[in-house]
Amino acid sequence: MLRVWGACLGAFFGYVALSGAIGPAMAQDVAITEQMARAEMTVSGRAIVIERNQDQSARIEDEFAKTSRACPPFCIHPMQVAPGVTTLGELEVIDFLQTRVSAGSGILMDSRLPEWNAKGTIPGAVNVPFATLAPNNPYRDEILVALGARKGAGGELDFSGALDVALFCNGPWCDQSPRAIRYLLEAGFPAEKLFYYRGGMQDWLMLGLSVVRPAEQG
Repeated sequence: MLRVWGACLGAFFGYVALSGAIGPAMAQDVAITEQMARAEMTVSGRAIVIERNQDQSARIEDEFAKTSRACPPFCIHPMQVAPGVTTLGELEVIDFLQTRVSAGSGILMDSRLPEWNAKGTIPGAVNVPFATLAPNNPYRDEILVALGARKGAGGELDFSGALDVALFCNGPWCDQSPRAIRYLLEAGFPAEKLFYYRGGMQDWLMLGLSVVRPAEQG
């Protein structure tokens, strides 16, 4: 089962990251910033649009409406997850998609368990559950190679050509992306190639930004 997630990364560059058709841009009352009504990009020939919910009465529902969860395990994480790893906000995530994912030099990684990913994720993200990056996964090196590492004759990994990887999970109280980042660092992945979207789905949904459900993708 774990091996499947390595294969999924190979299919990432054909990933369809938008639920529903993309129509012409419409006038919007709820923009992303004063200068940006919506963000449009292409990933592997597929168009992606990120915009905000135009329903100004919309509210967060279900799990993300909770204010308190038992800690541990749902403890608040620091702004910097590890030395050298850059923390991103929502605008930086959009920029990462536009400048790195669309160029094939980066990947936005949803490190949550599949059942969470199925409920909705950020357009352009690929699901690589944090547990698949643990050192006890015998297929972890396949995933690291899919992320751009090169395996030497002696089995050692060279990360000089690795992709930039931005990771997220459910929010500042979720430990799945911090654990994935720690696993990557322990494997030798360079900290400067790792990015942490601390706000995760909690903040993404709070701001009404576009969400895709994998089962709805065409």
